[in-house]
Order: sequence, then C-alpha cells, then structure tokens
Amino acid sequence: MEPDNKYDVVIIGGGPIGLACGIEAKKAGLSYIILEKGCLVNSLYNYPANMTFFSTSDKLEIGGVPFVSNNIKPTRSEALEYYRRVTDHFNLNLSLFNEVKSVKTQLGGYIIQGGKSNYETANIILSTGFYDIPNLLNISGEELPKVRHYYKDPHFYAKQELIVVGANNSSVDAALETYRKGAKVSMVIRESDIGERVKYWVRPDIVNRIKEGSIKAYFNSNLAEIRENEVDILCPEGKITISNDFVLAMTGYQPDLNFLRNIGINISKDDKQVPEHNPETMETNLKGI
Repeated sequence: MEPDNKYDVVIIGGGPIGLACGIEAKKAGLSYIILEKGCLVNSLYNYPANMTFFSTSDKLEIGGVPFVSNNIKPTRSEALEYYRRVTDHFNLNLSLFNEVKSVKTQLGGYIIQGGKSNYETANIILSTGFYDIPNLLNISGEELPKVRHYYKDPHFYAKQELIVVGANNSSVDAALETYRKGAKVSMVIRESDIGERVKYWVRPDIVNRIKEGSIKAYFNSNLAEIRENEVDILCPEGKITISNDFVLAMTGYQPDLNFLRNIGINISKDDKQVPEHNPETMETNLKGI
C-alpha cells in the first residue's frame, strides 16, 4: 500500500468522540483527518427515530459549543443537528463513507488502507464505539429476516405480534412505542423485573402497562427458538409456544474487538476484554495508537 495522504494523526470513527478529537487536533495545529465508515455520527443516526437521550444536553457538548435543546434532555434529531453544526463550525476535515480496511505498521508509523484512499501517520486515535455488532442470542431461527437487532420506528410493527427481548432502556422504549402504534407486544426478560437503569420517567410507564396486561411480560425467561410464525419461550413453568410476526432482540452491542486484534492491540483475556492501554495517555501497547 502506497500512502496517498500523510497526517500527524488519523482519527478512525466520526462519532462525537472522534469529532471532539478532531477539534483538539485542529486547535493544537496538527494535520489530521477523521475517517468514518458511515454518515456523520453514524451510530446516533441509527438510534431509534423518536429516542430521547438519558443525558442532559450540556453533557453531550463538544468543543465548547453550547447544545441548546427544546427540553432538558435532547432528542436524536436535535443531537444530529448539533453535531453537524459543530462539524461545520470547526470546518473539520473528515471523510465519510470511508471504511478502514486495515492498519499496517511501517518504520516510524502506520499505513491505513481506507475505502477511498490510503493514509500515512505516526498517530492513530480509535474512536470506533460499540454499536455496530449486536450481542447474538445464538438460538435457532435468529438468522430469519423477521429478527431485528436494531429498532428504528414503531409504525412498521402496527397490527403485528411482536416479541421484544430485554428489559433495559432500548427494550422498554421499543415495547412502549410499538404498543402505542398498535402492536401486540410481549417481552421476554431473563431477570425477575424491569431493569433498574431504565430511565426514571419511563420505568413507571412500562411497569404499569405490564401490570394492567397491555404488554405481556415473561420474566425469568429466555427465547429458545424462532420460527416463521411462532416462537418458543423457556419460562419457569416450562416451554411455551406463542404466535409471532417479528422479534426485536434488544440485547446490547459490542465493540469490534477483532479489528483491534488485527491491528495488534492486546485485549485482556477476562470477561471485560479491555484493550491494553495507559490510563493516563490512553496509548495502547502499540506506540502512537
């Protein structure tokens, strides 16, 4: 790979942290580029259309630019507008829809192979997040088109029999929104209750909908098998089968650890799988990354 461009630092990931790093690089007078495989703040774009953040708007600010929202907790659309305006304000150097294919070492630095070009640098900032790879259920039928690990809009599920797997914020939001758009919603929950970290203004709503029977909740249960028109659920009383049109498996996401390993970054062998790094500088076991 021959480099087409040379920079002091290449930032991989164009989310809020990647943008914040670009702002600091620019302030420091460094040459830099932000490479993003999708659109600007791609993960936020793929959040549910009607999502409201748990954080207040001031907690989401970058670059010292105030984030003014209509309410104390901003919406997804307000966040997209904010980060786009911040990008324009600082005239950040970024290349969108440019997925990094590989990072190779060379004398004194690295060559990065992107989808659009190759880049040479001595320093890389990895801000790739962890929204791209869902945690799988690893059960029969999970590969069916009716199974989704991402939730966008409730209207799609109107008049459908829907299973929502999970009991945290994303699961609860999906269950409530789809129920109010006319879906027949059942929740399959491993624990004995709705998650304690569910947004405090939402938790009473889901608890009451379950209590009144508007949303059916199977606690201490697991989805066992998915078929075209039905699913099996393992409940404390045994296995039951119910009819089903769609499954929303809101089971969380994980970082692309294989990408880090392929670069050469050491990952801890415990359950936490933390990249080896200096907590003061955030530099990994590879110099400059």
